[in-house]
Amino acid sequence: MRDGLVTAEGFDAVVAEAARMEQNVADILVSRNLISEDYFANLAARYFGVERANLLARDIDEQALQLLPEDVARQKHVIIFGRAADGALDVAMEDPSNLETIEFLSQRLHARIRPFLGTSADLDKGFSAYGKRTSESFRKLIEENIRESLRSKAKGAEQAATEVPIVAIIDNMISYAVSLRASDIHMEILEDAVLVRYRIDGVLHEIIRIPREVHPAVVARIKVLGGMKIDEHAKPQDGRFRYKLGSDLVDLRIAIIPTFHGEKVEMRILAGAQKPLSLRELGMLDDMVKVVEENAQKSYGMILVTGPTGSGKTTTLYSILTMLNRPEVNIVTVEDPIEYDMKYINQTQINPQAGITFANGLRAILRQDPNVIMVGEVRDEETAEISVHSALTGHLVLSSLHTNDASTAVPRLIDMKIAPFLVAAVLNMILAQRLVRRVCTDCITSYAPDPSLEAVVQRQLTELGIETGFKLPKLLYRGRGCEACGGAGFRGRVAIFEILNVSEGVRKIIVSRELTLDALRAHAKSEGMVTMFEDGLRKAEQGMTTIEEILRVIRE
Repeated sequence: MRDGLVTAEGFDAVVAEAARMEQNVADILVSRNLISEDYFANLAARYFGVERANLLARDIDEQALQLLPEDVARQKHVIIFGRAADGALDVAMEDPSNLETIEFLSQRLHARIRPFLGTSADLDKGFSAYGKRTSESFRKLIEENIRESLRSKAKGAEQAATEVPIVAIIDNMISYAVSLRASDIHMEILEDAVLVRYRIDGVLHEIIRIPREVHPAVVARIKVLGGMKIDEHAKPQDGRFRYKLGSDLVDLRIAIIPTFHGEKVEMRILAGAQKPLSLRELGMLDDMVKVVEENAQKSYGMILVTGPTGSGKTTTLYSILTMLNRPEVNIVTVEDPIEYDMKYINQTQINPQAGITFANGLRAILRQDPNVIMVGEVRDEETAEISVHSALTGHLVLSSLHTNDASTAVPRLIDMKIAPFLVAAVLNMILAQRLVRRVCTDCITSYAPDPSLEAVVQRQLTELGIETGFKLPKLLYRGRGCEACGGAGFRGRVAIFEILNVSEGVRKIIVSRELTLDALRAHAKSEGMVTMFEDGLRKAEQGMTTIEEILRVIRE
């Protein structure tokens, strides 16, 4: 307030909202773009009378780091990053005033502790520094437990699934995946081995191969955890379980299908304790945030988020719900699965065995006097019909749809037997998105791009029907590759968006007999729509990602 970034009344409102949502005041100030994270870190460091750790700009002493096991570091939210000449340990902490944690570290490590303020980015770098040692330990532990499992006298996969070696193999696979920030674990049975791959930042990486002999026991263990039938091998099965990692809880969604050589396992990792991000934290730029905020304030109509599987649609829907989550608004959802537990939002998990489908759940929701309804996905004609009628009768409906871009959502709804005049009447906005890898901030460097890249970009723009004289900037950015990003040059992901704002002009095209995708896109462009590719180019210029990464994702 002293610096004039927020008024006293505005700050009091943020404090009240933080108390209601049980969130940190700083998180709300940053998410609403009232202050930057860097500004708040400097402010907090001054308040606590400590220095900032600033681990992104300094090396971490690996010997000092390893004084504290990773699970304890994660539990206490601390990173030991250096040792002073007098033996004192430099510790990055989220809360440098936490005397209990400082005393715990001092007693455990028999050293004086010098606290520094550590941001979430500082701690992430520290946790990633554990990665190299974790990789070596992971392989060693897996190999030891495989050998022990093969020596086991257990009769059958069901008995082996409960024995220590198999339990340890699954535990290590999950904990290692979480440490690498993987979103998925794939176990694929080949003719001579079982291939384990992790999807990290949207790209699959081979992690390890294990003998076929342990496959039945490993799959049986996963079925036990997920509440599935152990003796069923000919039909697909779905399950879910919760895994405790230090003080954090991780939810895993499991899908098992029979393949030619045996059962394939896919485990989606859902960070249970994670809080929904703001639109700006997802990577949405201010001009698009303004359009979303305007449409989210409407009291009825439909907002659709589109994209392929794994493009972050649900995360964006949760971000919009967070924006709408106020005391005077009744928000009810029907989801599959519930990925974030949100306070003051009534969330329903679909359960086909109990007769709760998207359509049936939506019918029940309408009797709960909702202002805002979130339907996880419009999958069929029945769900589409009820969603549209809900939007027509005074409710704001949020949902997702599998289409390649924003414009394609219109013919997709018409294909679901929704009349064009109803599509035009209910749609407020269609948002399409993809996820691209973010340039690693630890090893980011600028470079002069090859002139030939300009022709490649211009060709892609032409294919998308975008007429513009694109000019490469003098400098672009990429990651050199470092320990923090595992040599990839990328760390984390950011979304690229396009928003089709359903104006009166767009509505007229939807109901006209000459409706075509080209006409719809051309009109949207004439009203200022920024396509996903163009949004990606803006983010490449700002150093968030690379043009090569944008081209890779757009062409998929």
